[in-house]
Amino acid sequence: MLELRHVTKRYTGTVAVKDVSFVARAGEVTGYLGPNGSGKSTTLKMIVGLIEPTEGEILFHGEPIERDPIAYRQRLGYVPEEPQLYPHLTGAEYLEMVGQLRGLPAARLAEKVDGFLQLLSLHGDRHVPISSYSKGMRQKILLAAALLHNPELVLLDEPFSGLDVNSALVLRGLIGELAAHGKVVLFSSHELDTVERVCSRVVILHKGRVVANDSIAELRSLMALPTLEGIFSQLAVEQDTAAVTRQIVQVMEG
Repeated sequence: MLELRHVTKRYTGTVAVKDVSFVARAGEVTGYLGPNGSGKSTTLKMIVGLIEPTEGEILFHGEPIERDPIAYRQRLGYVPEEPQLYPHLTGAEYLEMVGQLRGLPAARLAEKVDGFLQLLSLHGDRHVPISSYSKGMRQKILLAAALLHNPELVLLDEPFSGLDVNSALVLRGLIGELAAHGKVVLFSSHELDTVERVCSRVVILHKGRVVANDSIAELRSLMALPTLEGIFSQLAVEQDTAAVTRQIVQVMEG
């Protein structure tokens, strides 16, 4: 179980995340939603340990993550929003490097790398430098790198970015399968239809604060809205989107 207790992150003159508390349980997919700038990626970076909270604490299986950060990160798989890769390496070389850093035995690592590259339709490009990969191909390398060591906690920050339809369908199914195998899955995305299909519950962030934390079914019932998109629009979208789209067309035609 992953738990955040009253987590706040302040930068000079700015509060990026304010008093955020929620629980993500093993065997469930927890959706973490919010408009751009709401604090989602900042929260995920704190959970990963890339930045420290200003206040509050983050626990995994009841233990503060800073108590033994190396052991914690060995149990963690993270797909960041932006693919930070070594472009001069090939896809196979990058995964081999990650696996070696994770301490995977050589024979097992070679088997895993080959399996991921085959299943993610990257095997034919395994010896091609990552600098030549499309955005979707880089995203699949990030996903494989996050899962190589069979992590207990999987953090996905906009994992569908750049994926083609077939790969997106595979990833959608994979997210549910990870939870079915007892993983803690925290999934941040703008793909509301996918979130609605795969998530057990959702946490909605707006201006750094949690404005909803419940099952999708319960939120539908409480807000008398039929879809997650409607709930999200009501809680976290300040614009009248229909009016904005009409105005854009008026400007175009003017």
